[in-house]
Amino acid sequence: MLKTLKLSLALENTYRVNGIIYAIKQIPLIKKIIPDTIYSEGVFKVFGNVISAIWTVLSTFIGKLFYFLMMIFIIAGICNVPENAGAPFFLQLLFVLTVIGAFMNTLMFDPSKDKYYAIILLGMDARRYTLANYAFSLLRLMLGFTLAALIFGLMMGLNVWECLLVPFFVAGMKISFAAYELRRYEKSSSVKNDSKLAALKLIAMLLLLGVAYAPPALGYILPESVSVVLMCLTVLAGALSVKKIITFKSYRAMYKELLTDALTVQMDKSAQVKLQKEQARKNISADGGITSSKKGFEFLNELFVKRHRKILWRSAERITLVVLVLIAAVLMLFKYVPESKSDVNGAMMNLLPAFFFLMYALNRGIGFTQALFINCDLSLLTYSFYKQPKCILKLFQIRLREIVKVNLLPAAAIGGGLALLLYVSGGTDNPLNYAVLFVSVVCMSVFFSVHNLMLYYLLQPYNAGTELKSGTYKLAMTATYIVSYVLMQLRFPTLIFGAVTIAFCVIYCIAASVLVYKLAPKTFKIRS
Repeated sequence: MLKTLKLSLALENTYRVNGIIYAIKQIPLIKKIIPDTIYSEGVFKVFGNVISAIWTVLSTFIGKLFYFLMMIFIIAGICNVPENAGAPFFLQLLFVLTVIGAFMNTLMFDPSKDKYYAIILLGMDARRYTLANYAFSLLRLMLGFTLAALIFGLMMGLNVWECLLVPFFVAGMKISFAAYELRRYEKSSSVKNDSKLAALKLIAMLLLLGVAYAPPALGYILPESVSVVLMCLTVLAGALSVKKIITFKSYRAMYKELLTDALTVQMDKSAQVKLQKEQARKNISADGGITSSKKGFEFLNELFVKRHRKILWRSAERITLVVLVLIAAVLMLFKYVPESKSDVNGAMMNLLPAFFFLMYALNRGIGFTQALFINCDLSLLTYSFYKQPKCILKLFQIRLREIVKVNLLPAAAIGGGLALLLYVSGGTDNPLNYAVLFVSVVCMSVFFSVHNLMLYYLLQPYNAGTELKSGTYKLAMTATYIVSYVLMQLRFPTLIFGAVTIAFCVIYCIAASVLVYKLAPKTFKIRS
């Protein structure tokens, strides 16, 4: 088992180092200086290994510390949790957040390329490989959570033994979810994919986040003893689930199905494109009667939107339905718990920045651009007329209009719902706040629509095999996530933040159009 772990870690490190070097080569200006022989240069290999080691440490410890700081410790300050309620608040929030983490990422069902190389290409024993790497991942997870729990847990009033229980609880939750998915696979042959954020998965995550933060914000905190008992039961469930993970016999068959997408990496480009298009067609309407009375790019766009309604409008409609249900639930809360109105009213007047991250998460722009490339631009970018400045700007504006319409549906529901909740919970002395709440949320939605489409045109990240090949694009998307998350922690009066948001959105839309017109003719192309 140790030999298998050593080989798999060496393979993973080699893949990661080459990925780091490749990402560096994709940075503008630098890529023209660095030769292709960089992969064989010892100095660059050492540099890549140093970056890889730093990333391993950061992902083990710093990530967990940042997680506890942002998701629990700062939230405790925002909710004005009394000092004597710090420990029960910490444990209650940690429990629900751990459920979300285990549901979203079990540590076992991520279709990474190192799994493909090890299990499919090198023929390593799938069971030994999985058990060795899963145990190592759990060990890293527990080390990270031990340090974070001791630092922030003690600050929140937990006993040392409660802090030491946290890593076993988190591991137990992960193991329990993994064992459940293995049993489900045996019954249905349907394998979980941790890397896919489907609409229902996103909705479930948002609902659980509501369960995590809403009760404490309204003053409802479970007794510390109840949370401790639930954590101990989770540790027991994890211990009992270990047997399933060890005795599961179909790891190779399961990973073969899970890694289907990764198999295309080793095919020739024409085979890649063919398989990707076959998979994409599953999301396209097969109705042969779909047509349009429009002409030119408007004709092309309308056909695209109608045929891709499943991945564009259906998810937006589902998200909107969930939003309406949540708003109705809060209104019911006002009826049966009238004292909650003051807390919600205060939140409406100061928590608008938090919805910036929510709009980032709900925006369908990335899925829209992926579908655009696979089912439209991959073919049309071979024609010179398609890359003329006027044509690019015209189609950019048409596509922007469509994705804005899709994202406006849930945005309007959220903005309108916030204004309604502000009114019902006691209102405001300045009626302008109602309009700012609604318009600013809409502007956030428009911003992310513009941002995602602009990055697609300026950095076009896909190659002919529909692989994401732009390191700059990845950095831009990561920066967007970080900025959105940081803004979620800020507290500004609704009127001030809303006015800034509206002004910024207008300026950004104008700047994006100019940049696309000036630069896209050179950047909007299929990557090699």
